[in-house]
Formats: sequence, C-alpha cells, structure tokens
Amino acid sequence: QVQLVESGGGSVQAGGSLRLSCAAFGYSYVSFCMGWFRQVPGKDREGVASIASDGRTSYADSVKGRFTISQDNAKNTLYLQMNSLKPEDTAMYYCAADARRSYCSGGYVGVVYFGYRGQGTQVTVSS
Repeated sequence: QVQLVESGGGSVQAGGSLRLSCAAFGYSYVSFCMGWFRQVPGKDREGVASIASDGRTSYADSVKGRFTISQDNAKNTLYLQMNSLKPEDTAMYYCAADARRSYCSGGYVGVVYFGYRGQGTQVTVSS
C-alpha cells in the first residue's frame, strides 16, 4: 500500500524559508513521478512543483526561482525547499505521487491529479 507522509510545515515571516519533506512507503520509489500541490480552503488545488523519475523538474510560475523540488532515492524522500516565502504561499501543502505516464507528463499542472497523496502539512506565512 502506497503511503506518503509529509512534515516540515509551520509558521514563518515573509522572506523566510521552510523545507518540506515527504517520506514514501510501499512502492518502488524510482518508478514514480512525484510532486507538491497546495490548497487554500474554498479554492482549487494548485500544482506547485513536480519531479519525474529521470529527475526533470517543473514549477508553477508563482514559485519559480523561490522553490526547489528534489528527491533522495536512497531515502525514498521528496523535498520542497521554499525560500523568500510570501503571505500568498500560505496553504496546506500536499505531497503526491503517480506511476502513470500520462499523468507524469503533465508537469506541475498534473500533480493535482496524481493518484496518491499525503495528509498535508500547513504552511503559514505572515507579513
């Protein structure tokens, strides 16, 4: 059974940094594409970043240059380094995974449709 467990969220002032982690269990990590999406209550899910099994990355324009997605295959762990945080980055952040090529080819946009997701970790950025 695939399980994704996020950690690392919290509260930070604008301009600060956080690093989110996502530990993955129950599948062959290297065959999946991974990503992060976020959601604010009352709004649609927003894809943030994705990383393919070959290491290619994709970012939403709103976070490009500030966020970095990476993975440690040996630890089955996905990361999202978030720098220069802004109040508009405040949201629940979710880790997601999928192995279907049609979904993985969609970049950060497709992350919201990935078949597996974690329980989320809250990020709050104050001005």
